[in-house]
Amino acid sequence: MDLVALGGHVQALRHTRGLTLQQLAEAAEVSVSMLSSVERGQKAPTVVVLARIADGLGVPLTELVAQPDDNRVIVRRLTDQETVDEPGGWRRTILTPVVPGVNFEWIRTTLPPGCDAGQFPAYAPGSHEFVVVESGTLQLTVADRLVELRGGDSLYFAADVTHAYANPGPEPCTYYIAALIMRPRAAQPHSRGSAASPRVPDAAGHQTASGN
Repeated sequence: MDLVALGGHVQALRHTRGLTLQQLAEAAEVSVSMLSSVERGQKAPTVVVLARIADGLGVPLTELVAQPDDNRVIVRRLTDQETVDEPGGWRRTILTPVVPGVNFEWIRTTLPPGCDAGQFPAYAPGSHEFVVVESGTLQLTVADRLVELRGGDSLYFAADVTHAYANPGPEPCTYYIAALIMRPRAAQPHSRGSAASPRVPDAAGHQTASGN
């Protein structure tokens, strides 16, 4: 087993879910030091430890230990997509598979009429988000700039600033976010799953949450 590849995979899955080392360690019932050693590729975990980590991440053990060549093509079935119902009635779904070492998320979000999804913290410099509105009206605030988008409109912004999503219209608003995040976001009011996240999860979706 390639311990470095395994560690990178575990870390990518953890980041996508917006979990700290401590949170995953508690969910997996393993020590923080053990989990940290696994993520750094410094220790070969037992099958029992791997199974606990997989349970803590909510993935099958076979997915956790997949070899790098197995990740050249990754399929995420409809039934495996992560959908999160957020306070306020809005919903986000992480559409993309988790790819070790790639902090990218593609997220579909629906805001009910008059819904304000709130403000999201800045990502690290070099992070990017693309937004495409499918239907309805989306009010997007990037730093101190307010932009209103309607069905068919799209927008790019450098995601190293605070940003906020809201639907000021009388109809539901559905939009997509493609997010490339340099590192997981710090603790935030909404957790993407992961981008993201409306993102699960700071991958836009951000793999940690985002109106994204």
